[in-house]
Amino acid sequence: MYNDMEQWLQIRQRVLREGVGKRQILRETGMHWMTLEKILQYSRPPGYRRSKPPHKPKIGPYLDRIRQILEQDKHAPKKQRHTAKRILQILREEGFTGGYTIVKDAVRELRRTSREVYMPLKHPPGEAQVDFGHALVKMKGVLRKICFFVMALPYSDGFFVKAYDRECTETFWDGHVQAFQFFGGVPRRITYDNSRITTSKIVGPRRRELTQGFLQLVSHYLFRYHFCLVRRANEKGVVEGLIKYTRQNFLVPVPQVRDFDELNAHLLQRCREDMHRKLRGQTESKESLLLQEQLSFFPLPFKPFDACRIQPGRVNSELLVRFDDNDYSVPMEYAYHDVTVKGYTDRAELSPMHLMGLNARCPYATILTAITLRRKAG
Repeated sequence: MYNDMEQWLQIRQRVLREGVGKRQILRETGMHWMTLEKILQYSRPPGYRRSKPPHKPKIGPYLDRIRQILEQDKHAPKKQRHTAKRILQILREEGFTGGYTIVKDAVRELRRTSREVYMPLKHPPGEAQVDFGHALVKMKGVLRKICFFVMALPYSDGFFVKAYDRECTETFWDGHVQAFQFFGGVPRRITYDNSRITTSKIVGPRRRELTQGFLQLVSHYLFRYHFCLVRRANEKGVVEGLIKYTRQNFLVPVPQVRDFDELNAHLLQRCREDMHRKLRGQTESKESLLLQEQLSFFPLPFKPFDACRIQPGRVNSELLVRFDDNDYSVPMEYAYHDVTVKGYTDRAELSPMHLMGLNARCPYATILTAITLRRKAG
């Protein structure tokens, strides 16, 4: 089964968004037409394995050293900065055995990707920014710290807020799904910081190795993504400001609620009320600007993204199944069965795996049905 997630996403973008013909993709890749049909039908492939970066045995161990030299050069006079030839001499003194060409190419690439980028103050429609904030709430009489997801639209200044128990891949997914429904479409471009939910490794100022979970989300909605430079949160200053605005206006005084359902109902209502507000210098309300901005959105897919983490499990002799470092108690008829656990933000759903033939030896497997359990805090 084809499972290169990066190319999987690229092919879906080209065919479903850019209108590239299927025959052209088949000619370019040499893949079977059935494989292409699966790529276009499903947003996440089974058996995903992230491809490794190309191995550079000679220059690879010295790239950080070259990057360090170039970073120091930024504070030196222009006429006294290192040339590629001088960097080669330094590296050879430190054990480098390669030639001048690969050093020159590495210096050129690092200089090109480390140049300063300036963000325009005017934001085009169809772009969004995402981040998490934190606040205190009193839930069932107990003061506790919660996180809240914020997606902001700089053009219309509309925003969506939802609170969660913690910041993780499932809450990140669910926040996007709910925000897209609230806005009535999918922004074409979304800006993020460099959290571990989205980024597994920073390999350059603008280059990232992305997590499987983030790639699955992008593959389903097919929006373009943009990551801030390290320690440059001002590149998503709109959502940073709205996190502060949310905390000061929606969560002061400290809310006293029964559960997250009550808290999120409150936050959703405040988001809707805020859409009637006019910003300084604007003649139209946020709601009117959002209606204009929706013309720049991608339409919502027919099937929403299933915002859950899927993991196989097995029920033990104590009628417990392990998921996300927690044990869940299940009915007696599930004893010793293989199950599929789907972990959402607030619940865990267990389904028998006999439909895939894993429990065919058990004559009672077919009587099992899916069950839902309350998700425990991680």
